[in-house]
Amino acid sequence: MVDMDQPRDTALHSSLADMIATITKTFVIAHDQDSDEHLAQALVFNAGRLAWRMREQGVSTDFKTSLSDVVTDADRAAEQFVTGVISALRPEDGVLGEEGTHKPGTSGRTWVIDPVDGTYNFISGSDYWCSALALVEGDPADPDKVCFGAVHRPAMGYTWFGGKDIPTTRDGKALPTLENTSTELISMATYLNPPFIAEPALLNAWLSLAQGFLSWRMIGAGSVDLGGVADGTLGAYVQHTVQDWDWLPGRALVEGVGGTCIKVEAAGVTWCIAANPQAADEIATILRNLPPAN
Repeated sequence: MVDMDQPRDTALHSSLADMIATITKTFVIAHDQDSDEHLAQALVFNAGRLAWRMREQGVSTDFKTSLSDVVTDADRAAEQFVTGVISALRPEDGVLGEEGTHKPGTSGRTWVIDPVDGTYNFISGSDYWCSALALVEGDPADPDKVCFGAVHRPAMGYTWFGGKDIPTTRDGKALPTLENTSTELISMATYLNPPFIAEPALLNAWLSLAQGFLSWRMIGAGSVDLGGVADGTLGAYVQHTVQDWDWLPGRALVEGVGGTCIKVEAAGVTWCIAANPQAADEIATILRNLPPAN
């Protein structure tokens, strides 16, 4: 059950905060010798399961920037859990989270986290959502290196993990390298925010892209989409104005199967592209050939 009638303070209420503190302490004790790679996968698995259990019990929901941009107690609890663990086990690292966490570090590394990616799906009862994180070196907005990404989709039990130097796996099984394929033969995953339809340049850009694909998918969880590109269930991911936590975890997964992940400026915005190398080049060419935005 989701209660959307009563706004909540951004801080977790005391009983929930106490529960998260206990879960965090127990996790830290059990994982204090983990490698970064093992820790990342355990974090997204446990954050996703925490959010899942909270949804089953009922969560309260607040609106952020629009009726479709929402946050729940489960988002906040999962982010508090992940942040607490990283602060305890990797105290020199920074943390950047969708729900407001911004902890600078001294190591030059930052854990970029999205505790519940696809929150609108989450509150609607859909299974198309996940918990995701990436570890980067340098500024998350333009990292020197994306070390790896970890994405867990609770409903399916999948955990994707990988990076440019770490072959991507799904539940420990290596995924095949992406083969060069034209956009005409693959699907495109994207999300079209209704207010942007009123922007002629953006609408034209999206229509120009969409005509070149076999089919389109708009389901509303970027890291799940990118995991699908990595494992071949989706052909390409194309989206503009993407936040770091929606891009970096899945970018790492696609790079781990030999995919191309780039950003292109077009129609007055920045587009994120992830696909096999041939398709990524075709997408970038379409965007670069668009007329400039007024």
